[in-house]
Amino acid sequence: MPANTSNGLLPVGASLVFTGLEQPLQIRRALGGGTQGQVYAVASGEEELALKWYLPACISRDPRLKQRLQQSIRLGAPNADFLWPMALLEPSEESRPLIRAQEAGFGYLMPLRPAGYQGSHLHAGGHLEISLQNVLRACFFLADAFHELHLKGLCYKDISLGNLFLKPDDGSILICDNDNVEIDGQSAGSVLGTPGFMAPEVLLGTAKPSASSDQFSLAVLLFRLLTRHDPFRGELELSIRCLDEPARRRLYGEEALFIFDPGDARNRPNPNEHPAALLTWPIYPSALQALFIQCFGRGLRDPQQRPLTGQWTQVLSRCLDDRRLCSRCGQELFQEGPCWSCGSSQEPTLQLQMPHGRVVACPGNTLHRHHFDPHLGETLQQPIASLVSHPSDASIVGLRNLSERPWQGELRNGQGIRVEPGQTCNVAALHQLSTEAGPITTLRR
Repeated sequence: MPANTSNGLLPVGASLVFTGLEQPLQIRRALGGGTQGQVYAVASGEEELALKWYLPACISRDPRLKQRLQQSIRLGAPNADFLWPMALLEPSEESRPLIRAQEAGFGYLMPLRPAGYQGSHLHAGGHLEISLQNVLRACFFLADAFHELHLKGLCYKDISLGNLFLKPDDGSILICDNDNVEIDGQSAGSVLGTPGFMAPEVLLGTAKPSASSDQFSLAVLLFRLLTRHDPFRGELELSIRCLDEPARRRLYGEEALFIFDPGDARNRPNPNEHPAALLTWPIYPSALQALFIQCFGRGLRDPQQRPLTGQWTQVLSRCLDDRRLCSRCGQELFQEGPCWSCGSSQEPTLQLQMPHGRVVACPGNTLHRHHFDPHLGETLQQPIASLVSHPSDASIVGLRNLSERPWQGELRNGQGIRVEPGQTCNVAALHQLSTEAGPITTLRR
């Protein structure tokens, strides 16, 4: 929510000195606030950063907060998708009187969120223009980010729509509110999670937040991004008159039932009340649906049955490889068969075959090193090739060399070709290419 600058903890426009910093920070503007504290855009010389300053009440109810922040700063960000704490700040004696609180307290410095990122709640509410491809990319980046976080032995504890920002034009993400991150198994903070995202064992008080509960919360967030609907709000919710705390415990814990549970249809989405879920769920391939069924079925009561972050990245990357466009309406599809939007049947699609993967020859799709080497983990960073439309004829699809070395290849008529870095060859005429990563051949189905 917007911060009230007149009642802000820090004086906008002033320069404050903090212990441990070589130069003062200019408090430029208030960015927002909540129950924990207030966030400000600040300047350190020419560099703009963000500063979160805690309310005294937050500090008093969370005695391990400072220790957690110091721990996170020492460990460093899991990857660049986290707006991670950079430095713990306490005011100098001269700046303390300028802070509008009886106890001056402390805060932390972090990167400032760049322009172009939007709150993920906007997409979940249907208020953000973003392609299905970029939603899947955002989901991949999200699963990959939490994979890196868990590899550090950490748990996030409060995965939700409110802590995620999306960049609609490429699916990039930023994860904020990282001050609740804890070493897995050491959870003793005041934050248990956000209602609707908490794992049942955390909601019901039988377990503390952990990497296992993160896996459940991650699946809820992925489902919300992909379907714009809650995985447990179906017909059973409609019988609840007041969604109070006891009702939440039943809906998300004691009697939780996945809306697409294959063996129990009692909680299916209502066509009038929940149309988004019914529209979006069939779009995605069965392998992706199976992970949700696993997590919200067996994994609902047994944390050991929940899909791991690496399983999500594997399946999401394959969904992106299968992306194609409807030949009639241009809608994005992720599996063979009639178009989910207009119902028209689809012609077989040209595909590119690599030693460890297959990618549909659709403009916007990309080839990566994991398509050539089974020992490499899936990544969407630094593609070696991209599929592009011809600038004057959209029906012609080209393969662009994004690597630093030329490719040698052969057309279907036997003619040899050389594709320099930055150049593009016609996929329809192509038989095979030799790249530094491995061979590419065309597959006609």
